[in-house]
Amino acid sequence: MVLDITNPPSDSRDHRQVVWNERFAADVKHKAQMWFREDFGLESDWTSRALVPLAAKSSLAIVVRMNGVIAGLPAVEVVVDEFQESLVWAAVICDGDRVQAGDVIGYLSGSVSSILQIERVILNLVGRLSGIATTTRHLVDAIQETSCRIYDTRKTVPGWRLLDKYAVTCGGGYNHRMGLYDAILIKDNHLAALREEGVSPADAVRRSREFISRAFTADRANEMVVEVEVDSLGQLANVLPALPDIVLLDNMSIDELRQSVALREKKFPEVILEASGGVTLKNISAIAKSGVDRISTGAPIHTSSWLDVGLDWGSVSCAEHE
Repeated sequence: MVLDITNPPSDSRDHRQVVWNERFAADVKHKAQMWFREDFGLESDWTSRALVPLAAKSSLAIVVRMNGVIAGLPAVEVVVDEFQESLVWAAVICDGDRVQAGDVIGYLSGSVSSILQIERVILNLVGRLSGIATTTRHLVDAIQETSCRIYDTRKTVPGWRLLDKYAVTCGGGYNHRMGLYDAILIKDNHLAALREEGVSPADAVRRSREFISRAFTADRANEMVVEVEVDSLGQLANVLPALPDIVLLDNMSIDELRQSVALREKKFPEVILEASGGVTLKNISAIAKSGVDRISTGAPIHTSSWLDVGLDWGSVSCAEHE
């Protein structure tokens, strides 16, 4: 794994959560080299070299142009350090902070040429991650009167999963499984592949439990969450006696969600219910009020708009031209 990840203390059956640490920073450092190659290729920034005095220095503010929630500032520090130029980055707020249009989030000081070369990488990084955090916060705020939680999905940009999921946590959301390696999630496609064997959702849960007991140590087995997807009340009734940790209720109506909660409460209150599919800012409150424990949605990551972030230049001192 790239990260140290921890389970939220409220429920040992929950998924692991992304946290910022040195191992995460090392992953961003690796990505930064790719981002630099995208801009410079194997050559240079010829515009800056043609026009900007070599000794020109400046200090600029990174400013948000719209209201939102910030994410990605520790990653900016890594990117600046990895650029290997005499630049200094100083954040003045923290990830997860709400901001208003015009707020300064940090200052970048040093060589004007270097600033011009690195600015787009920084703005792309903060703009994208802050957009995810902002969209997540809107969803979280919409259900704040309930105990329901918002979770992300694996619908992330390839190579950006840890950053995308980190941004979700900055917006007050929670991380679903990191990948295929840290939980069992029995989807409709798994059941379709086993249709000729007549495997029901309950059968799949039991088979998964048996596999876990054989394949993993006791400690790892206890950490392995088993979740199963159903799309009807009949499937839910079938799977509840098998006691999965979580049942994902896929694309159910609000009335079906309420009935699912009532069915669960009768005999299997320990099973977590997760609603998913068709989640929007308009309907998320009604979904949460149905009584489900959690809502998973890819919307914060794959439908969010970037937060508009820009640079405000200070004075430029110049001694010589390149």
